[in-house]
Amino acid sequence: MTTTLTPRRPRPPAQPATLRAKRLPAYAAPAIAVAALLLAAALVYGAGIGGPVLVVVVGALLYLAGLFVMANAVEGRRSARNRTWSALIHSAFVLAVLPLASVVWTLVSKGSERLDANFFGTSMNNIGSRDANGGAYHAIVGTLQQVGIATLITVPLGVLCAIYIVEYGRGRFAFTIRFFVDVMTGIPSIVTGLFVLAFWVLIVSPWFNDGRPGFSGFAAALALSVLMLPTVVRSTEEMLRLVPAPLREGAYALGVPKWKTILRVVLPTALPGIVTGIMLAIARAAGETAPVLLVAGGGAAINFNPFENNQSSLALFVYQQAGEASRYSPARAWTAALTLVALVLVLTVAAKLLSRRNRLGR
Repeated sequence: MTTTLTPRRPRPPAQPATLRAKRLPAYAAPAIAVAALLLAAALVYGAGIGGPVLVVVVGALLYLAGLFVMANAVEGRRSARNRTWSALIHSAFVLAVLPLASVVWTLVSKGSERLDANFFGTSMNNIGSRDANGGAYHAIVGTLQQVGIATLITVPLGVLCAIYIVEYGRGRFAFTIRFFVDVMTGIPSIVTGLFVLAFWVLIVSPWFNDGRPGFSGFAAALALSVLMLPTVVRSTEEMLRLVPAPLREGAYALGVPKWKTILRVVLPTALPGIVTGIMLAIARAAGETAPVLLVAGGGAAINFNPFENNQSSLALFVYQQAGEASRYSPARAWTAALTLVALVLVLTVAAKLLSRRNRLGR
């Protein structure tokens, strides 16, 4: 007797369980934000308790609450917490950027009034309060000379001091240097101006000026270098400490001397961070007013010699024009402030581009 076995049909494959969870639609967050702002405006203006700033604050709180409730109902509690904290982080970013955007917008809108050839090609010499002309050419020259001389003095001293602290400094002497650098970080700018006034202007400069004290742009550069030095030292020190130890050890294993390892390996690796610290110090020095007023005296005429006679700067020019009782002075002050910010920005971008061309990056 022959038995015939009928083959069984293969079962259809089981459908895999989907890993997709319910998600809020893409338009949910913007819709909640718009509804929160409208509700906040209705509450604030209806009660008469505030203005646009309070509307934004209340709207942000309502947005966070509404987003959490909607996400919790659709996606679950864990996803709701994630969305809420992400919204808080983005809100903190916006709050940090808003003051910067406000400053830039104010500078551009108010400083563009005097962006002309007369402003950049003339000085305030023989310009009265009723004259609409007059510019900041003398202040631009003074800022470039003073900050340039201060940079030439500060950068070698600051970088070499940081190299000593990180690579060679041991014991109490290195600790003392680090301590005084930290103390110098908090010195007010007016104190540095008084120090240079008492030391250089009143004691040293009479030796070169027939016994008479003399203001000069070089004295202002000395005061600015005192302000820049701790920033350069601290930033360079931190960047040098971030250089990986295996880079140094590899160079030592190949028989490279320590000084050449620092020059060819350590400094090129830390160069972008060092340049950033130097530019921060330059930006601070370019915006100082008190030291320039104390030891350079300011002035309305153009002075190309930083070692003789009074000299102005853009920061001092802004201060003087803001206090003038003239309807033309505010426009000159705003344009000078915009020029100062643009000058620092151009120097920063140029330094960043140059710092990328280091030996290890080729």
